[in-house]
Amino acid sequence: MIARWKVLFAICAGLFALLPQLHAQTPAVPPSTDGAALTEDIVIGSRVLADFGVLDGFGHVSARDPKNPNHFLMSRSLAPALVTADDIMAFDLDGNAIDPRGRSVFLERFIHSEIYKARPDVMAVVHTHSPGVIPFSVSQMPLRPVYHNAAFLAAGTPVWDIRKDFGETNMLVRDGARGKSLAEALGDKPVVLMRGHGDVTVGPSIKMAVFRAYYTDVNARLQSQAVLLGGEVNYLTPGEGAKADAVNFVVLDRIWGLWKMRVAPKAQ
Repeated sequence: MIARWKVLFAICAGLFALLPQLHAQTPAVPPSTDGAALTEDIVIGSRVLADFGVLDGFGHVSARDPKNPNHFLMSRSLAPALVTADDIMAFDLDGNAIDPRGRSVFLERFIHSEIYKARPDVMAVVHTHSPGVIPFSVSQMPLRPVYHNAAFLAAGTPVWDIRKDFGETNMLVRDGARGKSLAEALGDKPVVLMRGHGDVTVGPSIKMAVFRAYYTDVNARLQSQAVLLGGEVNYLTPGEGAKADAVNFVVLDRIWGLWKMRVAPKAQ
């Protein structure tokens, strides 16, 4: 009997020793190319940001078409909280609707088209008029990460001033030239602030771009509170930011699942 238990123990020990190797050999799940899933993410992202007040009647969420990188998907001109799957349209990288069918389109779609044109790595773009962020776009105070969820801000947050290149305007990115100027200001960063207007966040997925849009606003509010307390604010360092942001990618689906549950009944 003792000998039999020794054999079983040895077999179990061997299996446990192999687990790390088996895990390492498990193929990574490739990015989804499911058009329906991508459309759902645009709808969920739009409604989540509206629900949190990061978007109001204005602002928009888009995604590069995984089947055609020269196209992107975005809602027709509609308040984000009202977006449904039937409202999603395809556009080319010049901002032209592929099949408009008489539907109105966002005036500032060139924010999206020019960023996709300039940044092949970007798979999603969010434009908001985030209330928390606006003060940082018009003051000399740079937006910096005060906690780990906004770690991506440690890469830097440039501010784009439309007046610098285009004089006194209506503040809207209404053509390709203005969109290109904004994309150049964004550079290789995940976020760019727009003076007196809002911000743009980008990412390798809709989930990450929405995550960044939400936590950019949250961080801006927290930073404002920290500054008002007085004294020197202890921000995340670039090294801390890079390490913390890597974790954000790992746990992203946890928060996305919660957000989806928050708005799903309204999205039917």
